[in-house]
Amino acid sequence: MTHYGMAVPAALLLVSLSIPSAGQTTDDTAGVPSSVAPVQTPAQVATPTSPAGKQQLAPEDLADIFMARKDYREAAFSYKKLADENPRNAVYWNKLGIALHQQAELSGAMKSYQQAVKVNPQYADAQNNIGTIWYQRKKFGKAIRAYQRAIKMRSDMAVLYSNLGYAYFGEKKYEESIGAFRQALAIDPQLFERGASRGGSVLQDRSVSDRGRFYFLLAKSFAEAGNFDRSLIYLRKAKEEGFARMNEVATDPSFSAMLKLPETQEILAAKPADSTLP
Repeated sequence: MTHYGMAVPAALLLVSLSIPSAGQTTDDTAGVPSSVAPVQTPAQVATPTSPAGKQQLAPEDLADIFMARKDYREAAFSYKKLADENPRNAVYWNKLGIALHQQAELSGAMKSYQQAVKVNPQYADAQNNIGTIWYQRKKFGKAIRAYQRAIKMRSDMAVLYSNLGYAYFGEKKYEESIGAFRQALAIDPQLFERGASRGGSVLQDRSVSDRGRFYFLLAKSFAEAGNFDRSLIYLRKAKEEGFARMNEVATDPSFSAMLKLPETQEILAAKPADSTLP
């Protein structure tokens, strides 16, 4: 399955592949870098099998290595075996869902996420991942409801508000979208620069169709948070994408404190680069 960043126009997903063990708590701190973090694999493990005479890897460790290596078929097989042997382990079901999701087996992934939530009704990671499938299928209303349920479980996870913001954006509910992004940034101001995944158990939406408008809304969110540097970055991106309502910067109260900045005036004054050939 293709990995992608925010600038990809199709509705896809972004996932970190540093996978937590089933023995770990699912209450890690939100905001752990994901989209740019290197794959984390067990230290000094060169191959899926241990050398002769040394202790063999635990089945879960082996499955995690397959996942880290993006060998999703073997990872799914391994997690399925673990889930069958430990049917009350929600983490195994969630990991199986991610392995299937990465192979675009959305129906199987959905069933696995749903089973994880059935086993642990307060497992926000799996509930979030259900939302990402609805988002990928462009069922934005269902995605919104899934993310809202996840937020009720874990209101401290920035990625959940970010995903909710994307889903609202897909529904063209722009005010609700910017409100969700504002919540995400209040929890993790660097979220959109480095992504957020709690050890690889949470999928994060990172795609939109109207990128110009999306960047403008992000710029507005950062401006309202007082982060003018980030706001300027996304204002430039909005302009580069040809957003037709850049003049709203001069009248929108969210940008009022930025109007006197020379960088803002430069963005408003400069014409978009003409890409047409003479």
